[in-house]
Amino acid sequence: MRHDHLITSKQLSREDVELVLDRAAEIDADPERVADRHAGRLLGLLFFEPSTRTKMSFETAMKRLGGDVVDMGSIESSSVKKGETLADTVRVIEGYADALVLRHPQQGAAKMASEYVDVPLVNAGDGAGHHPSQTMLDLYTIRENAGLEDLTIGIMGDLKYGRTVHSLAYALSNFDARQHFISPESLQLPREVVYDLHQQQGGTQIREHDSIEEVLPSLDVLYVTRIQRERFPDENEYQQVAGEYQIDAKTLEDASDDLTVMHPLPRVDEIAPEIDDTDYAAYFEQAHNGVPVRMALLDMLLESGGENDE
Repeated sequence: MRHDHLITSKQLSREDVELVLDRAAEIDADPERVADRHAGRLLGLLFFEPSTRTKMSFETAMKRLGGDVVDMGSIESSSVKKGETLADTVRVIEGYADALVLRHPQQGAAKMASEYVDVPLVNAGDGAGHHPSQTMLDLYTIRENAGLEDLTIGIMGDLKYGRTVHSLAYALSNFDARQHFISPESLQLPREVVYDLHQQQGGTQIREHDSIEEVLPSLDVLYVTRIQRERFPDENEYQQVAGEYQIDAKTLEDASDDLTVMHPLPRVDEIAPEIDDTDYAAYFEQAHNGVPVRMALLDMLLESGGENDE
């Protein structure tokens, strides 16, 4: 890749995306080929928020590349609890590792942190901002199930606070996908994101809806997201929309037989368990794809060695 750090999907061209997805497909087909490629190298994990899939898949990815990880651990057991700044934390851990993965509750934290380090840094989620490695595994899953050409996708749920949504929307604009955003008015896509998408070369095709029924039959992919209780500044605001957008077998009666249903997980009640064993469900496959995709990302970032500017 042409970048030292992976901070947002906005920095990636279509060519960048395809290079990562192609590398991931090669690794997925024959992981033994890269089993010792980064032996002796260390990945630093700095997670200031809870994580299961992202953290474990990055750790798995690094170990399957022959390397290992050093983990900052919980905030309560780190020097952050003593008042250490993020800038100081990343500068210290840079001295222990060959690359860093950062998750932080503050939007823009990854960009700021990247300015203090010379090793590659991956944004693993910055508040309601971006989550580009999740986007890469989402695109990989879409390509495997529906293809990225002539794609019509519905993205439903928490579009305001959903960093996976923001990252995915920007990345899909590279492929001229028709994007339908489905949410209550209070959780619509941020206006600055809508503006950016409209300004994309050629004009990204986006539509906003408050109901899924009118667009469901036309969708190749339905990307469902959780209403993120932890992002709401007001509990009453959360209660007004909680459980409002849910998918079950009845909902999908009018869907195409080829529809792919995705979810970045964790889910609460957005997708009924009865969908899990249908041909629609791709969300567990999606989670598993995090390993080969993050192996590809780490392989390419470590390969570049920070030789080029972002």
